[in-house]
Amino acid sequence: MHIQGFIFDLDGVLTDTAEYHYRAWKRLADELGIPFTREENEALRGIPRRESLLMLLKGRTFPEETLTELMERKNGYYLAYIREISPRDVLPGARELLSEIRAAGLKTALGSASKNAREVIERLGIAELLDAIADGYSVTRQKPAPDLFLHAATLLGLPPAACVVVEDAAAGVEAALAGGFYAIGIGPRERVGKAHVVLPNLAGARLSDLLARLPAQP
Repeated sequence: MHIQGFIFDLDGVLTDTAEYHYRAWKRLADELGIPFTREENEALRGIPRRESLLMLLKGRTFPEETLTELMERKNGYYLAYIREISPRDVLPGARELLSEIRAAGLKTALGSASKNAREVIERLGIAELLDAIADGYSVTRQKPAPDLFLHAATLLGLPPAACVVVEDAAAGVEAALAGGFYAIGIGPRERVGKAHVVLPNLAGARLSDLLARLPAQP
């Protein structure tokens, strides 16, 4: 095993924007008169915006131009909420792990389905700790397809088997495994249990410990 790079998801791994997404989707759902709960929001983790909207609509059909308008409306709400984000919103252990990885001479990338990932990273103050960013604009097929992580690995100049993906969504873990990456799952085992290593969060995570827990090959 020769790990040369790490690819991090954003929401739920480096910061927790799930609450902002929930508030934005909830506001849209209320305007449409559609019930929407926090539990339903959990099912949208790692899912692109259009698919998330279709799940929220629960079978209701609209013309394509209306779907586009609804996605833009939700994104506008979300962008207004994330203006509150600052460096204090980096999740415990994330900045330290990124710094340790870079200090060890390894590469780091972001692999997020979010189309607002760059703005969030800038607001968090961790852009300088990432060598590359693959986001919702980078590929056509999103998670659980492996394309986003494959693109991130290409940006780093590394093969998948030399990279570790850190994910908090089942779709993201599935994408990592499908692409031939190592996978570290963040969160409950029932959600990310297929990953090679499962952690509740990154608080106290050390590079040497993570590398020691990974199998010989993905």
